[in-house]
Amino acid sequence: MSLTLTAILLGILEGLTEFLPVSSTGHLILAQAFFGYDPAQWRQFNIVIQLGAILAVVVTYWKTFWTMGMGFLRLEPEALRFVRNILLGFLPAAVIGLLAKDAIDVMLGTPMIVAVALVIGGIAILALEKTIPVREDVGVAGLSWKTAIAVGFAQCLAMIPGTSRSAATILGALAMGVGRKTAAEFSFFLAVPTMLGAATVKILDEPALLAGEAAVGWGEIALGFFSAFLVALVVIRAFVAYVSRHGFAPFAWYRIVLGAGAIAWLALG
Repeated sequence: MSLTLTAILLGILEGLTEFLPVSSTGHLILAQAFFGYDPAQWRQFNIVIQLGAILAVVVTYWKTFWTMGMGFLRLEPEALRFVRNILLGFLPAAVIGLLAKDAIDVMLGTPMIVAVALVIGGIAILALEKTIPVREDVGVAGLSWKTAIAVGFAQCLAMIPGTSRSAATILGALAMGVGRKTAAEFSFFLAVPTMLGAATVKILDEPALLAGEAAVGWGEIALGFFSAFLVALVVIRAFVAYVSRHGFAPFAWYRIVLGAGAIAWLALG
């Protein structure tokens, strides 16, 4: 497979999975293991295409970000609560991510951890779907500060590759009594500072990521970025509409089947 086609396909994979509770990082790790790529040579690529998916959140919810940003400057109560909740939800990942950075890097190079986490996460989603009743959506600004912090700590579980940042935040929110739509949108909004922060730390730690020393060229990286951006634009709205009516069980079964298949493949390989 050509490098160009590979870049496009991995960008599509990132856009499809970043905001679904199925672990985009886990999918990229397994895909690169399956095709025999060296993960170290694709680190620059993986970081940049995630930013493409984040740009999709900003574009999709630009009115919300603009309204809340202007409201924050005017000290409007709703906007202040919105910003407060985003910052409180981001804080645990910022602190724990910096402290556990080296351990996270080791796990990122271990496909078996991804496969097991996919299965465990799928089982957790099914368990929560059966035990937690559907609740009314109050919007991100309507969440209490305690709920925002709790979801932030839940997000830290996604530092284990294969867990899924989206799954961890959504499940954490559901467990705290948040409605499905609000849980999904809070997960999207938290992704912006969390992933921008993670990308910044990686780039500062490894200047070569921006120095053009990676194996994948900037042309392929650009293709992956825009592929991830365009696909994520479609996925975000479709996902919110779907889970608001049907829930998360189909994604749980997908995780379990994929994870079990990956465990078998890795064990035999």
